[in-house]
Amino acid sequence: MSSEREAHDSRLAADQLPPALESRRAQLTTTDLVALALDRSPETRASWLAAQAAAASWGNARGALFPDINGTVAVNRLKTAATSGRVSVEQTTYGPSLSLSWLLLDFGGRAGAMAAAREGLYAANWTHNAVISDVVRRTLQGYFSYVAARSLVEANRATLQQAQVNLAAAEDRRSVGVATIGEAMQARSAVSQARLVVQRSEGALAGTRGSLAVLIGLPPTAAFEVDTTEANAPTTPVVATVDSLMKIGLLDRPDLAAERAQVDARRAVARETRSQYLPSLSATGTTSALRVGSNPQSFPSYNVGLALAIPIFNGFGWQYAARAAALTADAETARLRNMEQQVALQVYQSYQELRTATQSVTTADELMVSAGSAADAARARYREGVGSLLELLSAESVLASARSSRIESRAEWHTTLVQLAHDAGLLAASGTTSLHPAPTSPANPPGNKP
Repeated sequence: MSSEREAHDSRLAADQLPPALESRRAQLTTTDLVALALDRSPETRASWLAAQAAAASWGNARGALFPDINGTVAVNRLKTAATSGRVSVEQTTYGPSLSLSWLLLDFGGRAGAMAAAREGLYAANWTHNAVISDVVRRTLQGYFSYVAARSLVEANRATLQQAQVNLAAAEDRRSVGVATIGEAMQARSAVSQARLVVQRSEGALAGTRGSLAVLIGLPPTAAFEVDTTEANAPTTPVVATVDSLMKIGLLDRPDLAAERAQVDARRAVARETRSQYLPSLSATGTTSALRVGSNPQSFPSYNVGLALAIPIFNGFGWQYAARAAALTADAETARLRNMEQQVALQVYQSYQELRTATQSVTTADELMVSAGSAADAARARYREGVGSLLELLSAESVLASARSSRIESRAEWHTTLVQLAHDAGLLAASGTTSLHPAPTSPANPPGNKP
């Protein structure tokens, strides 16, 4: 029954946008995409609810500072048996009572529990920030991947169109007897190959589009389009050095801050556990007003006192529990150190990948220029009858490869920049980052290292 109820409650996202975005559904910016992803992501909602639960747990732990007060209203009916010459007695007693218990001193147990809950709240908040950063990263990378896939389809269609032009030229030359049927078949094969590449790239585009739609809370079949301004931004090296970015990452990464809070929480739990075999002092008190039968008079009573609890022996259970808690805190500290190393490595690797991507963009641009010139020359030679079709098809193939490389290298640069900003803790919830590329200048064109 529970599985049927969960299936009934599950719903696919509706193809709906907020009114402010519906008017520009065909030109969503990266800011729009990030806002939609954060607003509709189940991950961010789950992490936010977890943070709210941690806040409630902290409030519950702080309750140990105050006394426990309980009220009771009791009604008792008593009847004794008539034995040994005693008469049977029946009576009803009733009345309210109030009890109080207040822990005054426990040598760190209460403070440890409060500290553990507080650090747990910090960890939950930092984890929520880490989830936000990850959602923003995936959304931006999905955007750049989608724009690249769309550009790749357009480039492949251009290649197909040129292959069809070449086929027409080969057919014309065969019709006048200056080309063999073999050349025409080669041109036809090139058209089929180009059409196959277009079909495959269109399929990849549909998959990338569906992934981006799900990231922003829409069904995979949703109709929308994006603004390509961000994808066309200049690709230049970043200003910051890898050493400075590693230091920033160790300070600003939210998941690393969450792990530090977890270490502090484990240490607080160790202090709380250690207090179990130490004395504790509590204040106690009760008061009641008892009435008997229909007697209008009440019989008030009260008692107050101090209770000193001194743990003596429980089979060394307290000591083992304290040792286990201390070792757990040490293990959490070791995990923190490992995580710090991993963060530094991630920043370093992303930085190197961005440097490589920057160089790849420059090389791809140079390849595009040379391949375009070679293809133009091959077309001219073929039209003049001094070049072969094989030479033309080879030049067209190199040009198609250069187009793809240029598109893929630029997409890789943008996605790597987003990854580096995420790894260094510099990716804001709005999708912006303080990790800025170096400004371009005539002496430093896009893609060149300053």
